[in-house]
Amino acid sequence: MENTNLIPVTIEDEMRGSYLDYAMSVIIGRALPDVRDGLKPVHRRILYAMLREGLTSNRKFSKCAGVVGEVLKRYHPHGDSAVYDALVRMAQPWNMRYPFIEGQGNFGSIDGDPAAAYRYTECRMRALAEDLLSDIDCETVDFTPNFDDSALEPTVLPSRIPALLVNGAEGIAVGMASKIPPHNLREVIAAAIKVIETPDVEVDELMQVLPGPDFPTGGIIYGAAPLAGIYRTGRGLIKIRAKYEIETLNEGRRETEAIIVTEVPYQVNKARLVEKIAELVNEKKITGVSKLRDESDRSGMRIVIELRRDAVTDVVLNQLFKLTPMEKTFGVTMLAIVDGIPRVLSLKQTLERFVDHRRVVVTRRTRFELHKAQARLHLLEGFRIALENIDAVVQLIKS
Repeated sequence: MENTNLIPVTIEDEMRGSYLDYAMSVIIGRALPDVRDGLKPVHRRILYAMLREGLTSNRKFSKCAGVVGEVLKRYHPHGDSAVYDALVRMAQPWNMRYPFIEGQGNFGSIDGDPAAAYRYTECRMRALAEDLLSDIDCETVDFTPNFDDSALEPTVLPSRIPALLVNGAEGIAVGMASKIPPHNLREVIAAAIKVIETPDVEVDELMQVLPGPDFPTGGIIYGAAPLAGIYRTGRGLIKIRAKYEIETLNEGRRETEAIIVTEVPYQVNKARLVEKIAELVNEKKITGVSKLRDESDRSGMRIVIELRRDAVTDVVLNQLFKLTPMEKTFGVTMLAIVDGIPRVLSLKQTLERFVDHRRVVVTRRTRFELHKAQARLHLLEGFRIALENIDAVVQLIKS
């Protein structure tokens, strides 16, 4: 018997619709940050779960395994490695300009060493992360049911700081990618104040207080000319070079020069950089280097590149910048979710969206406090009437 409920669908239309649904799910629900709080869903859920667990900056550390379990149980229906990797990154000072999480234990290193398993490490929020969650219980943001309707989670955090610019963001979605450099907190706040005070402010004026990115590993931005274009259009390339000093070393009766690298470009693995230099020296693609060693310790980074007596320092430096990650290009795409839609934003537009968000948050907080005060006033009015007629009230109670 023929089934009359079957609806014929062309495979092209079905594939197109299904792929678009999948793409938007990845774009909105996983890969790209929200322009308001600068966070992806996994980061937002981790911080919210830590708040509900009481892991604030003035409390004791707690096992990361507990945090990961709480996030998976209530908010994030994905693998535990995705949650723990995101948590670890928020605690790494070479990845985050201002880490949101304070870690205790092995959280990896700039040499690419992995963090210890979550059963060995402990964490709690830093004070700055608490500013992201400030006033969240004052009806300042909307909440939505979690994946199984057993709890509510915030759609965005109130965020007292423009975290999208402060810590930057990086995410690869379907057909698009976001890569936003980190900036200095004081400079970003100064720029936000400028946008509030002068709504028609130009990019050139904003750059007087926010001259450029501020990478956690340091380094030197080589050529500031592209920055104005990046801040106007939201796209562009930044060239970053390692910071170095030239020192004179006395070896017996000989004096030789050495290049001392104290800062590397953002997201460069220090151990791999040293390996790459050694490999190129052995292959004689970099000439003039006699010794290479990594003297980095807790006080800071120090890569020593000793030169031969006949070497020309500038020639060796040019070879290092050309052939190794001592010079790196950072491709900027200031893409974020705005009202549920991915958009490339200029610096001013990013700040305007943050200011609009804060305006909504403060308005909703004030309205919440007003309703709370009005409810309290209603009770106090009743108490006043009771006190003015205390004998009648006592008599009424007795009878």
